[in-house]
Amino acid sequence: MENERDGIGFCGLLTIVFIVLKLLNVIDWSWVWVLAPIWIPLAVFGILILALYAIDCITDIL
Repeated sequence: MENERDGIGFCGLLTIVFIVLKLLNVIDWSWVWVLAPIWIPLAVFGILILALYAIDCITDIL
């Protein structure tokens, strides 16, 4: 039995909602914030990877 995830997911759906609201002039946000559901999880993941790498480097020195 495979564990497949079909569908768009929460962040994708939220991004689509924000884009539609922006294009319909319902919200007056910058495009940076409209697309935030895409880049914020990526940024958090990148920071986590960098933190783990830094911890690994520090523990190798000790």
